Amino acid sequence: MNVCYLSLGSNQKNPERQIRQAIKEIKEIPSTYLIKVSRLYWNKAWGFENQQEFCNVVIEIRTTLLPHKLLKWCQRIENKHKRTRRKFWGPRTLDIDIILYGYRIIRTKNLIIPHPCFHLRDFVLVPLMELNPNLKIPNYT
Repeated sequence: MNVCYLSLGSNQKNPERQIRQAIKEIKEIPSTYLIKVSRLYWNKAWGFENQQEFCNVVIEIRTTLLPHKLLKWCQRIENKHKRTRRKFWGPRTLDIDIILYGYRIIRTKNLIIPHPCFHLRDFVLVPLMELNPNLKIPNYT
């Protein structure tokens, strides 16, 4: 089993409900088990700041799925929540990012792990450290 950390965020259509529902759907992904969920964090938008606040959470899962398969499942859940990708860093009903996948370093066209900006985002770092304060992050610089 691979230990993975996912970041979920939403700032549209009842963000807290979007996230709670997405967590239920992640629990239904084959060969994937929810281990821990951080508290919800409300924060200003990152990147494109002229929009509503985001509700964010980080979850720890264990999975036997390969990273690209996990990405596909996350994208299916985003699409089910009517995620649109019109504006980079724009408002969204649901955003699911794979922050870490074990100690793997992955750099492909569609997937970069560790997530390239996670270390710049308090809304990821704070809940991530809440779940695992002794977490060792692979060196990917």
